[in-house]
Amino acid sequence: MAKEAKKIKKVVLAYSGGLDTSVMIHWLKANYEDCEVIAVTGNVGQEAELVGLEEKALNTGASKLYIEDLQEEFVEDFIFPTLKAGAKYEKDYLLGTSFARPVIGKRLVEIALAEGADAICHGCTGKGNDQVRFELAIKAFAPNMTIIAPWRTWEIKSREDAIAYAEKYEIPLKITRETNYSKDGNLWHLSHEGLDLESPTNEPKYDQILEMGVSPENAPDVATEITLSFEKGIPVALNGEKMASVALVKALNKIGGANGIGIIDIVENRLVGMKSRGVYETPGGTILYFAHQALETLCLDKETQHYKELIGIKFAELVYNGLWFTPLRAALSAFVDETQKTVTGEVKLKLYKGNLTKVSLSSPYSLYSEEFASFDEDDVYDQKDAEGFIQLFGLPITVQALMAQKGEA
Repeated sequence: MAKEAKKIKKVVLAYSGGLDTSVMIHWLKANYEDCEVIAVTGNVGQEAELVGLEEKALNTGASKLYIEDLQEEFVEDFIFPTLKAGAKYEKDYLLGTSFARPVIGKRLVEIALAEGADAICHGCTGKGNDQVRFELAIKAFAPNMTIIAPWRTWEIKSREDAIAYAEKYEIPLKITRETNYSKDGNLWHLSHEGLDLESPTNEPKYDQILEMGVSPENAPDVATEITLSFEKGIPVALNGEKMASVALVKALNKIGGANGIGIIDIVENRLVGMKSRGVYETPGGTILYFAHQALETLCLDKETQHYKELIGIKFAELVYNGLWFTPLRAALSAFVDETQKTVTGEVKLKLYKGNLTKVSLSSPYSLYSEEFASFDEDDVYDQKDAEGFIQLFGLPITVQALMAQKGEA
């Protein structure tokens, strides 16, 4: 490290103020001689975590702290494109941590280049997905930038070690050994991992860990009804009131959280090859995905709707794997945008104790025809035509059956 340390005189650190990055400022200055550490926090909606952050960063050795408001960019350039794609990783995960990393990584590079930094440092562990997401985002905009990942090289081997390091050097922390869940929060979601959650046999202690809402059992006994309006696949209004993107997500978080919506307990396949278990809260996002998918059933033709489901699976894998800034993701987004030209309308929902129910759907581009679908007599569909259709559609089955009979004979 000594030879490398002479080259690193200024480091931009992705700073959250949590356990790892709090320790990291001190560690960088101790291991890289005369190194200036510039802390950068991407504000993607983790409001409570920003309180007192500048004082803490400066007191622990940073020369300055950037707090960059990335909320609007996060929602409009990352969340909404993923929502429109209907992308869910392994059917349940709405990618809350995954697509927050590229927007933060992009801003880290912009500041590092403006500051003339020699390196960018992040606090991701060598076991997790985030190291890949951050570093691929950095490579997309500064391919020759040196990246420092202390968790892959330093003497600290666990969160217990990190807490001991902080105590040794009197670095203030907001956690204790008993509340040392690994959490990641933004305006879209909050994740909980570690401690008792590491064993899939343990039931989550929802009353202790939930922060964005309540468990379904503790939700109100009366349903809440809401109406969402979409334009070209993008949510634009709640209960008839036009709202900006960030405000809309936050409003839905409040409503959804109060009704126990969007809590999942998942065992997922990490990019690095292992399985991990976590509890994720995504109240507003769960409502938006449900409503958007419901509206698509009205506005998309069968072939497009079915093929788009396949695209959504691949899109989710790209986002999860840190491949946002790639030609394939951009190409898939172009396909998705084409499908969303007619996804405009209103969705009325009922929220009750963790459940979402459709109340009504309407769209000026609806492909649903009551006249065609009616069980009553009509002038647009001759039911006798179905016989010929079935004969042709079932011809391969008929031929297969005749061959089987011939073989038996």
